[in-house]
Amino acid sequence: MSSNISLEGKAAIVTGAGAGLGRSEALALAERGANVVVNDMGPAAEEVAAEIRSLGRQAVAVTGDVGDWSIGDRLVGAAVDAFGRLDILVNNAGVLRDKMLFNLTESDWDDVIRVHLKGHAAVSRAAAVHWRAASKAAGGPVYGRVVNTSSEAFLFGSAGQPNYSAAKAGIVALTLATAQGLAKYGVRANAICPRARTGMTAHVFAGGDTNGDTNGDAADGLDILAPERVGTFVSYLASPAAEEISGQVFVVYGDMVALMAAPTVERKFTAADGVFSAEDFDQVLTPYFNGRGPYQTYAAYSVAQLDTTGVQNAAKQK
Repeated sequence: MSSNISLEGKAAIVTGAGAGLGRSEALALAERGANVVVNDMGPAAEEVAAEIRSLGRQAVAVTGDVGDWSIGDRLVGAAVDAFGRLDILVNNAGVLRDKMLFNLTESDWDDVIRVHLKGHAAVSRAAAVHWRAASKAAGGPVYGRVVNTSSEAFLFGSAGQPNYSAAKAGIVALTLATAQGLAKYGVRANAICPRARTGMTAHVFAGGDTNGDTNGDAADGLDILAPERVGTFVSYLASPAAEEISGQVFVVYGDMVALMAAPTVERKFTAADGVFSAEDFDQVLTPYFNGRGPYQTYAAYSVAQLDTTGVQNAAKQK
């Protein structure tokens, strides 16, 4: 294994690692050499920890809800106690409470924001405290990698998931702030927007065939939407090879990874005499948007709606 992508001797935390994407990410890190703190709500955490130990790596299970602010300190403490260090944090844990906005309850909103956004923040804060102190003690940068889990829903919304879409947008902003605020300590932070066939997405992605499309299995037998594909990319972002990559957002699924560009200004409107009136806005904005539809005007929408082939081809053309 190339030393540039080896995680030998490094220590990682993966939240929501009892199944699905989190499990695949934890195993991928272990296969590259990392020891792992496996977090989930129930006994599945220990089951995955046992899988990791069977690979010859060390693993400890820490059960608990990432929406509880104190879990961050518990997870970081577990890594330091068991492995003597912390190098990698993968924030993955999440829940769904899908509702149209007019059916959304306060608990539907609070549960999703708490687990996704607060959960990312709680563990990231604890890791940041650890890395800052370690950097000061070392007198220079240390090794730190954060991989956060957002969604394409942050780009174009999701009609039945206003809570989830908002949480995932917040996670991207948190990722950018983490990358900026911890850069001098040696920490790199990025966000992924994955698609994978897991228990959480069983209602979204149907089972399929072996023809290599997005509904079935690839020719080599690995499902085109297998979470292992995402796990491989996460293990790369966690590696020394990704030293120059930070503050980025990647769409990850199937046989491709698409790097998202930062938002850009589509068009600037300037008041002729320094102050806009409502009539001025009507003269410049109304004709500009006429015929564009009620919501498909956001540039990211068309990008995010591309299928696997479309995104892959778009990435190749850039």
